[in-house]
Amino acid sequence: MNHKFLENMNFEEQLWNNYFHLAVAFITQDTLQLEQFSHGKCIKILNKYGDMRRLIGFAIRDMWYKLGQNKIRFIPGMVGPILEMTLIPEAELRKATIPIFFDMMLCEYKHTGEFKKFENEIILKLDHEVEGGRGDEQYLHLFEAILIECSSSYPKIAKSVEMFVSLIKGLLEKLLDYRAVMNDESKDNRMSCTVNLLNFYKEINREEMYIRYLYKLRDLHLDSENYTEAAYTLLLHASLLKWSDEQCTPQVMQTEFQSSQTHRHLKEHLYEMIIEYFDKGKMWEEAIGLCKELAEQYEMEIFDYELLSQNLIQQAKFYENIMKILRPKPDYFAVGYYGQGFPTFLRNKMFIYRGKEYERREDFQAQLMSHFPNAEKMNTTTPPDEKQKNSAVQYIQCFTVQPVLEEHPQFKNKPVPDQVINFYKSNYVQRFHYSRPIRKGSVDPENEFASMWIERTSFITAYKLPGILRWFEVVSMSQTTISPLENAIETMSMTNEKILAMINQYQSDENLPINPLSMLLNGIVDPAVMGGFAKYEKAFFIDEYTRDHPEDQEKLSRLKDLIAWQVPFLAAGIKIHERRVSDSLRPFHKRMEECFRHLKVKVEKQYGVRELPDFDDRRLGRPTSMLRSYRQMSIISLSSLNSDCTTPSKIPAESFELEVMSPKATESVSDENGRLIGSQPEVKMRKCRKREKRSSVVLADKKPSELPDVKCLSRKYEFMSDTNLSEHLDVPHKTSVLKQMSFASRSMPTIPALTLSVCCPALEETNVSQRMSQTSIPPILETDKKTLKRKKMNQIFKTIYKPKQPEDGKCTGEQQSDVSEL
Repeated sequence: MNHKFLENMNFEEQLWNNYFHLAVAFITQDTLQLEQFSHGKCIKILNKYGDMRRLIGFAIRDMWYKLGQNKIRFIPGMVGPILEMTLIPEAELRKATIPIFFDMMLCEYKHTGEFKKFENEIILKLDHEVEGGRGDEQYLHLFEAILIECSSSYPKIAKSVEMFVSLIKGLLEKLLDYRAVMNDESKDNRMSCTVNLLNFYKEINREEMYIRYLYKLRDLHLDSENYTEAAYTLLLHASLLKWSDEQCTPQVMQTEFQSSQTHRHLKEHLYEMIIEYFDKGKMWEEAIGLCKELAEQYEMEIFDYELLSQNLIQQAKFYENIMKILRPKPDYFAVGYYGQGFPTFLRNKMFIYRGKEYERREDFQAQLMSHFPNAEKMNTTTPPDEKQKNSAVQYIQCFTVQPVLEEHPQFKNKPVPDQVINFYKSNYVQRFHYSRPIRKGSVDPENEFASMWIERTSFITAYKLPGILRWFEVVSMSQTTISPLENAIETMSMTNEKILAMINQYQSDENLPINPLSMLLNGIVDPAVMGGFAKYEKAFFIDEYTRDHPEDQEKLSRLKDLIAWQVPFLAAGIKIHERRVSDSLRPFHKRMEECFRHLKVKVEKQYGVRELPDFDDRRLGRPTSMLRSYRQMSIISLSSLNSDCTTPSKIPAESFELEVMSPKATESVSDENGRLIGSQPEVKMRKCRKREKRSSVVLADKKPSELPDVKCLSRKYEFMSDTNLSEHLDVPHKTSVLKQMSFASRSMPTIPALTLSVCCPALEETNVSQRMSQTSIPPILETDKKTLKRKKMNQIFKTIYKPKQPEDGKCTGEQQSDVSEL
């Protein structure tokens, strides 16, 4: 071959290509892999035949270097076979063949000024080879050392080679971690390694590999019934697509979506699947946002009103679910893995885990320890020392943390329902804290509150939860100390909110058992049970404390204000308790009322009177809970302790409503999962045909210049999006009116059409005349028009103004005259 088929005139590329592939196939066959045999058999083969892999490998190396200027013809085609050969676990063979990679890089660099083809090919092939079982730590170190040494003689390319080696080293480390846990019983470890890989491919802009691991992660979530996380994972793929009829490239396609040919079809298909996952995960807020985006496409782009109607019905069902279906708050757990015995992606790191519904810390910890049977459980919440971190022993630390509600500007000074607020208390959270009591100074055995300081540790995760994982790594930790007075203020604020939250629950649900309300109220009003706030009075409302802490005057006023406000809240709760209590518990209620009367006299005398409107009051429009009214007046967070603490002595009557009006029941047919059915199957059968026809239906007078000016990111920057999509609620500056309304307007009241017509009678007359002029309505005489209009106006005012009726059911004379005048 060297003599007859190497010269340029006689060079046979196919012949040389066949030679290299045949030689590599020979040395990689299973029968020559000596490390798979027993030690005795391996020695016997070596003594009789030698290691033929080494001989053929050296021959391949020599033949490669003889190619000269023809080497460029085999780049990147021969990168995969050469990589497969170098991964054979034979040290001398690796040392002899790894330098071929540098020769390939140098050859491509001389022809093009870079070696991107080689880099792309080796990344692609390395992923498949390592997943197939090849590669180890020794190969990683040899690869790095040999290429760095080879590049030292070429200063122009040395920097680029160093960056390439660092890239491959990082990839190989993550691939080896992934392979190590592929068959692991712990799906959490497999998910962590998968996320590490897809993040790596996102950073280096390898879209095809990124999407490949997205779907591996999606499948792992579905196996674990993590529907919310599966939805966020697919949302990452959908974010790479555009609402356009551009043909999908192979990089963004998956085998299960081969029927979707355009970006629009694929994105629509993905959104439907994601909405289904969010529905199963009870994340209806996220599902509604995607429904609105689809609705805009159906209404404004493809004009498919049948799909639009189904979409709006689905949105309505999600809104109803938010208000009616109970969603248990998940607990969050801080987990630390300390010691050198853990894999690198866990070693000496702390994570915040999102628990499942009703999952207790004990159950979560038991399952966690089962994945690491040799680990020791740490019984303290303090960080470990360096000795424990460097030890070969595995230490696991697990404790419950509290999510911190982030401020949402769209809710500020708006009557947001408690069902919505409660959702945001445990979702879209990135900051968590853990509090533990500490003692400072002398301890009063009769009043521990005077010396109870709180050490609060705050944790910030890499991304918001929930996200593409049920956990994220802690990237920041900080500690603060809360004084006993600040702790008292915070405790009183939480107690008041707890009372009001329970009042709202009992007002909206007549079937709730009375026991929780009884225990809460009695624990506060009866000093024999918990002592109430008397302990705070003895600790802080004394001359000695005021003299020693003059800087706390504002905080003391704040605490007194909270105590004063607790009285009307307790009164409202006791009034509900009186209506709902059974006869057997009537003596208990009498005792509680007696305790409350004494408490009320004392508090109002010392701290003033606070009044709430009668909670049988009603007003037109949407009801607002007492809890939301109180929130507008109270300062809950510690960061606001230094603000003005003056509180009005009376809340406006129209600021809250305890009686919640139940919405009218809608007639619909639902399946066993609660999803609407009926005409839906018929519409779904037509979806495929409609999608096929969309691209062919084009208006003849539509010009390209008339298309809206939409600013799109380049493919590169569009792909380099944030991995965690739980922050995608931010509305872009340049977006449609529908998207701007999609989130912020959820709590805005609407004006019924009848109310609007009364406020603007001229508009009503115009609307009536327009409807009368339609050809579908038969002609009506002028007298009939006046009669019809008078009846309609009477009906309007009857709807808005319902006169009070006496017991006989007839209106009073004054009311009749008012109606006749109208």
